[in-house]
Amino acid sequence: MRILKFSFVFVFISLVVALVILSNQGKGEVGAFDDDYLVISAVGDTMLGSAYPTVAVPKESERLYNLPIVRFLSNADIVFGNLEGPISDSGVCRKRTSSGKAYAFRMPTYLADDLQKAGFKAMSIANNHSRDFGEVGIQSTIREITKRGIQPVGGKYVAEFNIKGKKVCILGFYPYPSEYAYSLLDVEGAKRIVKSYKEKYDIVIVSFHGGAEGPKAQRLVYREEKFFGENRGNVIKFAHSVVDAGADLVLGHGPHVLRGVEVYKGKFIAYSLGNFYTYEFFSTSYPNNISAIMKIWVSLKDGNFVKVSVLPLKQNERGVPQVDESKTSIKLLEKLSIEDLSYKPNFTVEDILALKN
Repeated sequence: MRILKFSFVFVFISLVVALVILSNQGKGEVGAFDDDYLVISAVGDTMLGSAYPTVAVPKESERLYNLPIVRFLSNADIVFGNLEGPISDSGVCRKRTSSGKAYAFRMPTYLADDLQKAGFKAMSIANNHSRDFGEVGIQSTIREITKRGIQPVGGKYVAEFNIKGKKVCILGFYPYPSEYAYSLLDVEGAKRIVKSYKEKYDIVIVSFHGGAEGPKAQRLVYREEKFFGENRGNVIKFAHSVVDAGADLVLGHGPHVLRGVEVYKGKFIAYSLGNFYTYEFFSTSYPNNISAIMKIWVSLKDGNFVKVSVLPLKQNERGVPQVDESKTSIKLLEKLSIEDLSYKPNFTVEDILALKN
């Protein structure tokens, strides 16, 4: 009799566990429990609050890690974004911000906790703001995020992961090369770099900061883009070239607006993820305030794109992202992808109501 009772209890518990697993897999997390996929949550430009030129930092309720959207963001193998500025409590600004053509930020070091608590595993430092406060600022950034378990990405700083038995790396590119960024403009050089890493890693992810900026920069063009006289690269040519060289996923940022997406030779390319969390100092007018979290599934067998789940966002007047029930970013991404890239994306939209509270 005791054996029968034990068998019944064991079978009952097994059924309950199976039902729970199936229930969770049905909630926008297809593949999350499957060893065949790499799941990466990707966001765009992130500036957590600044102590320069004036102090503007979020109150506790609006700090990144306290936002409901973090539940979706953090549920991935890798959480990645672009860190738009140094994390430092010191340093001298190296930009002439009085010209009106340059902006500088300096995030207090305590705000680095927000990235860690939100689940970030890697952040790009290959951009035009990472050295706003020179070497002091960027070295502080690297130090502060590294001690919180977040890997810097850009140039010689390559994020490395061992996920489900596969070696994964993230490379960072920007128009002007340094030890903190590989060159976006040297396309042949970029191909050689990607090819060399593909020989050592199963999955190679390329992050780039490029293209013009602002509302007029939503549309993709197959030519070099200029912004205030700077060459910001031909991002379509760059993205296609690095995929040809072996990249499995390409993530763009920098224009501060969403741009189209496509699947090229089986690999997913997002040309600009827009502004994610940009506290004060940034325009929150349309379309700069429309953004998204993209959760991308990549096959660990061949590096090919499997699916993308999108959480549509809209920033409030302070640049804090909130769930956008109108799903404006979905409509915008579809429109831009079709018109600029002749690609019709098939997005899975996350359960918005579940993430409102």
